[in-house]
Amino acid sequence: MARTQNSPSDPVTKQRRQVTLYGLTWSMPIVIWQLIFFVFPLIFLFLISFWLVKNYRMVPGFDTINWVKMFSKGYFWDAYWRTLGYAGVATVVTSILAFPCAFALAFKVSPKVRRWALFFLIVPFFTSYLVRAYSWQIFLNDNGIFNTLFALIGLGPFQLLNNFFGTLVGYLTLCLPLVVVLQLTSLANVDRTLIEAAHNLGCGRLRTVFQVIIPLAKIGIILGAVFTFILSFGDFVSPYYLGGSKPPTLSILIIDTTKSGQQWPRAAVVAIVMILTLLTIMFASVAAAYRKRA
Repeated sequence: MARTQNSPSDPVTKQRRQVTLYGLTWSMPIVIWQLIFFVFPLIFLFLISFWLVKNYRMVPGFDTINWVKMFSKGYFWDAYWRTLGYAGVATVVTSILAFPCAFALAFKVSPKVRRWALFFLIVPFFTSYLVRAYSWQIFLNDNGIFNTLFALIGLGPFQLLNNFFGTLVGYLTLCLPLVVVLQLTSLANVDRTLIEAAHNLGCGRLRTVFQVIIPLAKIGIILGAVFTFILSFGDFVSPYYLGGSKPPTLSILIIDTTKSGQQWPRAAVVAIVMILTLLTIMFASVAAAYRKRA
């Protein structure tokens, strides 16, 4: 009578067990890293949100007063929806601006030019983001370079700083090179024979882009959008130094809350809401990116 399953002593079972142990061994550093620098701090942050502040000192306890206070404040929800809107607009604008650049590098230039372009896209990350964002003040202030150029043709001055436009410029400075690289990675791996087949079937260039190329490269496009949203949603530098910090985003609200009577527990509430929002959007976007079409 033939055996329907492998016994623990079978060579196949031993090999599977060894492979599993081998993979687990090499994955342990990543697991430990995530536990130390993400899971444990997140748990600690959640516990702090229930502590109390008495005489400017945090007292351990379990009280939901911080959650009730923050959720009942109109300025918290104003900052939440404002931050969500800012990040959403930055995601759309960055993805739209990055796609033509990534498309040209993937289909219109030689491999040598593409390698040099990737190098120059990575170079900005060698410099501190704070320095890059702060340097935009030279270009965007009322007497800056842009308004000086506008004055030469009889326009302006325009207020380009301390508003959403300045914040958006900072978001683009942070995210645009990264999104171009992510989109380029997916576009460069698109099967060229499928594009030729679409042309042979009478599909025009624009229709080929929207019905063939974008669906095939959707993973890189969606992941680039997700990175933009995550970085913009939690960014402090751009809305503070280029957007004027008023009205505040959630990251600025965290700073203001900690300065107001050392309310670290209430700041923890804001941080947890931000993390939960980002996790929800991230998992939904990744699921959409890897979902197969019927």
